[in-house]
Amino acid sequence: MANSFGEKLSAAFEAKGQLCVGIDPHSHLLTSWDLDDSPKGLREFSLRVVEAASGLVSAVKPQVSFFERFGATGYEVLSEATQFAHSEGLIVIADAKRGDIGSTMDAYLEAWFGDLSGLYADAVTTSPYLGLAETSEVFGKWQAFGKGFYSLVATSNQQGESVQLAQVNGRTLASDQFAQLSGLNANPAGMLGSRGAVLGATLDLERYGIKTEADLIPILAPGFGAQGAKLSDARAIYKGLSSQVSFSVSRSILDAGARDLSSAIVNANSELVQGLTK
Repeated sequence: MANSFGEKLSAAFEAKGQLCVGIDPHSHLLTSWDLDDSPKGLREFSLRVVEAASGLVSAVKPQVSFFERFGATGYEVLSEATQFAHSEGLIVIADAKRGDIGSTMDAYLEAWFGDLSGLYADAVTTSPYLGLAETSEVFGKWQAFGKGFYSLVATSNQQGESVQLAQVNGRTLASDQFAQLSGLNANPAGMLGSRGAVLGATLDLERYGIKTEADLIPILAPGFGAQGAKLSDARAIYKGLSSQVSFSVSRSILDAGARDLSSAIVNANSELVQGLTK
């Protein structure tokens, strides 16, 4: 049996820290990098980001939508980029936000975790609101292959508040989802689990009813940099959860351009270390 996703993530944290670099090839970024807004430009951008991140961070997170907009050719680039990142020893988190039930969800996961599509991911982001239990059941067979998923529990977009703050059995839906994940990750050995949660860095997590105490849930934390949260506040935001968080940065690093990308990653890492130790 392969090492679990939680084990792989813990080892990556220890070896390379907790920074995760987003691969978000916005049209304006391709242009600012003097690249064509085309599959060719998309490929060069993505591979350069992987090259810069290799050896400096534990994970990369390709935003799938920016590849999908180029259709089949975009998926070919995504396949090459994710396979390259894997070969460089990076944890690959596909920000695909998939979610469904039964055989449909199984097909989504086959695309990301199987051998047929050419894509590679160690974990994928999912929407839990068609039923977290159903998603977990379908996911179970992939856990033995070292795969993980991150459920969108509490996100930074304001439009999600009405759903995530809705009351279920006397608590918010977000905290109910988080509690379910806690139960699914329960492990007598105290090892980090394989079923994670997306918790936006710009949120007041207490307002969402989420306790910032040490748990076994991997956390994916977007919202740093361009969205307003600061890596220097990492521990202040996540408190007891801090040691299990992948801190995701995208535009604030990618805006540096190809030439200064590695330096931007080094600087972000320094800020994160400061934020985790103060």
